[in-house]
Amino acid sequence: MTQTYTPDRPLRVAVIGSGPSGIFATEALLKQGDLPAQVDVYDRLPTPYGLVRYGVAPDHLTIKSVTRGFEKTLADPRVRFMGNVEFGTDLTHEDALAHYDAVLYTVGASSDRRLGIPGEDLTGSMSATEFVAWYNGHPDAAAREMVLNASGVAVVGVGNVALDVSRILVKTAQELHESDIAAHALTALDASHVQDVWVLGRRGPAQAAFTTKELREFGELHAAEPVVKPQEIALTESEKAAITDNTKKKNVEVLRDFAAREPEGKARRVHLRFLVSPVEILDDGQGRVGGLKVERNRLDENGNAVGTGEFEVLPVQMVLRSVGYRGVALPGVPFDEKRGVIANDEGRVTGRVGEYTAGWIKRGPSGVVGTNRKDATDTVAHLLADAKEGRLPGAAHPTREAVDALLAGKGVQVYSFGDWQVLDAHELAEGQAQGRPRAKVVHRDLMLGHRKG
Repeated sequence: MTQTYTPDRPLRVAVIGSGPSGIFATEALLKQGDLPAQVDVYDRLPTPYGLVRYGVAPDHLTIKSVTRGFEKTLADPRVRFMGNVEFGTDLTHEDALAHYDAVLYTVGASSDRRLGIPGEDLTGSMSATEFVAWYNGHPDAAAREMVLNASGVAVVGVGNVALDVSRILVKTAQELHESDIAAHALTALDASHVQDVWVLGRRGPAQAAFTTKELREFGELHAAEPVVKPQEIALTESEKAAITDNTKKKNVEVLRDFAAREPEGKARRVHLRFLVSPVEILDDGQGRVGGLKVERNRLDENGNAVGTGEFEVLPVQMVLRSVGYRGVALPGVPFDEKRGVIANDEGRVTGRVGEYTAGWIKRGPSGVVGTNRKDATDTVAHLLADAKEGRLPGAAHPTREAVDALLAGKGVQVYSFGDWQVLDAHELAEGQAQGRPRAKVVHRDLMLGHRKG
């Protein structure tokens, strides 16, 4: 029998993941007026907002203002934030299907791609993802002892994340004090020995993925200056004419400006290098990074990087790889290993009824925060069409009370939106007392100690 959705028996949806995609999907479910809906938004962390809290650079606070809209969505009485609940254990795939008419997976891409070169597992070699999580106070990374005793750091990749980590490494403690960087990271960076950061792109400046605003910031730092080799950004007239993307045109202009500057003698330098590929991370003899061997490249007629057989060794003691994110499989959910995404057709999970996906775990790690709004809305449109046409299987236990009883029976301490508001107010107050925008609580047990009365 086709399920009819009413205010007394609304469409019950579980959203797994409370980052931008999950909240945009929830917003779309609330805004449509055809079907009464109730949404439970799950996250394995006590805190919502995903990469807006733990991925966006701490010194780019304006990007985080999107959370004001997120707060409005999570505060809606038709929505519940279910923090501190791990999908696959606390709430299994079978549990979700039994308690919800539809399940929407929006867990992002939490892993990273590897370089696949010798020495990648030496101490001091890690993903930029790990480093970002550390300085943004992610509970999984907060306790990691990061001793920044390197004087040279190589950042492999030329996207905005690569620029973010490079900028954070060379900013002064005074500059970072105005951000919401985690306190442990601020202390470690204040004592840092970093003098030189090499940002490495295997192709030319016209192929780099970063945006101009982020690039320009390197020319405005207190104690660091950009260094660019003119020969690595040189373009023929035909190559210049082939650049149709305005951002890439502006990037080339900024890099030319950097290359033409006289050295100012600042304490730190950011070397923006192009047409080089890492081939081996060298061992210092004690299992730590002792240098990075790179090969000079040229571009073939198809714009691909081809090695020239010319090598150099960069004097670095730390290597951060930033060559792309990758999704991680969820228990019981079909996964495309090759692409690193949930197997799906326009957001409908392959071979499943009533299961959907949105965001990076649907399409791969591309676009910015706002890109995920349309992506999530498109998926929700398919979900609603399936609901209206009676294609959803229908939940056996479609009530909030049934879910609460299930989780309580497993001893799960659900962290509600009201609990998060208490923690949020605490962080803002602590930050204000320190003259900072926010002082993040970074350990899960301390987070869980802040609860609504």
